[in-house]
Amino acid sequence: MAKATTDRTTIDLFEHIKRPGRPKTNPLPREIQLKVNKRNQLRRDKARGLKRIEFKVSGELYDALNEAAEQQNMKRSQLIENVLQQMFLASDVTKS
Repeated sequence: MAKATTDRTTIDLFEHIKRPGRPKTNPLPREIQLKVNKRNQLRRDKARGLKRIEFKVSGELYDALNEAAEQQNMKRSQLIENVLQQMFLASDVTKS
């Protein structure tokens, strides 16, 4: 009896055949890869003098920020940073 890859009645004949797929390029499991990548990202940010802030906003504000950032072809974080810088520049001008 010849076996064919489309044969569903003798599927047990094919259980040991390695199927083609994406080659494994990193020996570490995905969970550890993510931790290493995050650690490297934090080091890069620290070297660039960046600090992390985190806050919660309403869904409407979140959508508005995304839309405004997209219209200005920038990331949401860049838009928020620009808005905060403009606010502080404006408040410094009024104090003088």
